[in-house]
Amino acid sequence: MKRRNAILVSSIVIALLAFFFVYPAGMVVRQAFEGTTAQGGKFFTLEFILTVFKNPIYREGLWNALALGLVSTLATLALALPLALIGHRHDFFGKRLLGVLVLAPLILPPFVGAVGVKQMLGVNGAFNALLIDLGMMNAAQPLDWLANGRFAGIVLMNALHLYPILYMNIAAALANLDPAMEQAAENLGCPPWKRFFRITLPLAMPGIFAGSAIVFIWSFTELGVPLVFDYSRVAPVQIFDGLKSLETNPVPYALTAILLVIAAVVFLVSKLVMGRAPLGTAPRPKGVQTAKPLRGWKSGVCALWFALTFAIASIPHLGVLLLSLAGRWYGTVIPDELTMRHYIEALGNGLVVPSIQNSLMYAGCATLIAVAIGLCVAWVVVRSDLRFRNLLDAFVMLPLAVPGLVMAFGYLALSQEGKPFHFLIGAGGSPFMLLVIAYAIRRLPYVVRAAVAGLQQSNPMLEEAARSLGATPARTLRRVAIPLIGANLAAGAILAFAFAMLEVSDSLILAQQEQHYPITKAIFTLLSTLGNGTELAAALGVWAMVFLSVAIMGAAVLAGKRGGMFKV
Repeated sequence: MKRRNAILVSSIVIALLAFFFVYPAGMVVRQAFEGTTAQGGKFFTLEFILTVFKNPIYREGLWNALALGLVSTLATLALALPLALIGHRHDFFGKRLLGVLVLAPLILPPFVGAVGVKQMLGVNGAFNALLIDLGMMNAAQPLDWLANGRFAGIVLMNALHLYPILYMNIAAALANLDPAMEQAAENLGCPPWKRFFRITLPLAMPGIFAGSAIVFIWSFTELGVPLVFDYSRVAPVQIFDGLKSLETNPVPYALTAILLVIAAVVFLVSKLVMGRAPLGTAPRPKGVQTAKPLRGWKSGVCALWFALTFAIASIPHLGVLLLSLAGRWYGTVIPDELTMRHYIEALGNGLVVPSIQNSLMYAGCATLIAVAIGLCVAWVVVRSDLRFRNLLDAFVMLPLAVPGLVMAFGYLALSQEGKPFHFLIGAGGSPFMLLVIAYAIRRLPYVVRAAVAGLQQSNPMLEEAARSLGATPARTLRRVAIPLIGANLAAGAILAFAFAMLEVSDSLILAQQEQHYPITKAIFTLLSTLGNGTELAAALGVWAMVFLSVAIMGAAVLAGKRGGMFKV
């Protein structure tokens, strides 16, 4: 690529990200420190930030959000680390199939899974019914597990949904370790546990921190699960509730700015930790460590560990599926009767079919934009000689570090009448372009990582040969480069499309009118509908599971090893 073209592409991408990513996030921060005089003038103030820390309710919300982030990350690590270590070191019965099954939680948005867990753990839920049947609980005094255990329930949902992301990061980090270092320690008589804590764990720390940063930021700013669990005293829900009085109450801006600062600090710390461990990313020698084959009971124990993890992680999915099929489910372990009525009624509901159509349009257009931008960024990063190309790569990854709640809040504020983003609001108040751009920016890192990996693995000499025969840069890209990385690019696009279809924060906040609701906003609305609204929401959630299952399996087949797509 000519240097001039690389500079032009980089300038355009930086300008787009500056306007649609940095500006909304920066606006939220600015509003948190900007007061207004009686004459309409603006001045710097710490009043709103101090109000958050002085108010015990807001302070409690922040502490609860921090606690959710930290505890969820630890719980996720407790699930993911043993799985990654066992999968890396040992070859056991059913390893390939079980390795795919443990990724099952990715196919269900956590706030939809929370619906199933509520049905399982309610006073008259399946868990209490099982304990009563076993004689372990008094039927006259059933426990309400969620009454005083909402925090634990949210941690459980976060851990069960997010551990695959951390698992894939750790697995990718372990796969890139130099096996000679562990072999040398073993030859010197170092016992296994000491090798793990002195060699393996420090070398794998970049991958652990990279995945943990994503898990913490996700859990810290999670909105959907606390809403479903009626856990209102947590900062993201307080921000969501504050949208109703946004014009007169600047505190939501202050809360959002604090969330952004904490998330940015976590992201920067993870990058610093990753940058301080060069040994883990050193070129691997010719000798490659192979998994140790296991036989007999040892193979069975490893397989059982994976199977139990999959079984526990599937409880929310099972709850949603049974709820969608339940004709009556009250005080029994499984529904008294099963029916397909809810699926049929959902098709006739005024929310369901339009929401699916809306999500397909929003996510489809967003994916096209993300692919176009991501391909250009990857080309500059891999094929150009610009000195700042690594900075461009890091800049494009920043949407992973900024909570979706912050971006959605910024887009909402900037799309009001007279604001810079108001031109994105279509006729009749349609948020089509607003949601498309928000989805595209949030999911751009998936496409960039996939395209970069593809270009790094393809032979640049083929492109140079095409150029030497007179092909233009555009023709070389279209006829040579894209076909070579087609599988990687398709995998990144599928993941971007699938997760955009089920985006929570942007959908709940930016879609204000019923005719414009995407799937997740429709599910959330159905949950508060009297009658069989919960069952209809569960039916829509099952359709979402099926869709995400197909999408993720397609991405896995196309991309092969999946871990790198989730790295910060």
